[in-house]
Amino acid sequence: MKQFFIFTLLGLSIISCKETSSQQEDVATISEEATPSPLNVFGDDFKNETTLTAFELGDIYKNLKVGDTVKVTFEGPVEEVCQAKGCWMTIDVGAVDPVMVKFKDYAFFVPKDLSGKKVVVHGEAFISETSVEEQQHYAKDGGKSEAAIAAITLPKKALGFTASGVKIEE
Repeated sequence: MKQFFIFTLLGLSIISCKETSSQQEDVATISEEATPSPLNVFGDDFKNETTLTAFELGDIYKNLKVGDTVKVTFEGPVEEVCQAKGCWMTIDVGAVDPVMVKFKDYAFFVPKDLSGKKVVVHGEAFISETSVEEQQHYAKDGGKSEAAIAAITLPKKALGFTASGVKIEE
């Protein structure tokens, strides 16, 4: 009788332990599902209370001259990404041409499948003059046709941005 009592207690304790761990797993699963996924950060992480829209940045570009720089954080949709390495991307800011975003010190790249995704970018906005050779290089990296590349014959003023960090929204 004493052995029966011991085996019964042992069996109950094993069953109760399994039920407790099962409940804990359920709670862990629920809390993981409720936690929002973080943004993917490339380059330096940044926290900035003032994030401009792409079109607000476009308004800032209207007042810049070649050689001017402005430190800013903005968000907008990616239009195009370098298909060779992910070493640059373009973002529409409401101007005639999109802004060309390159990465500070060539220290990081972004995924090549970002077209259409929204990003938050931190760094320096500026106006530069882009040579014919550089424009043709970007056109080739962007997958443009030989005819489109050959049609580039004049240097042009360009909206530039050197990003120290990029966050990709999912």
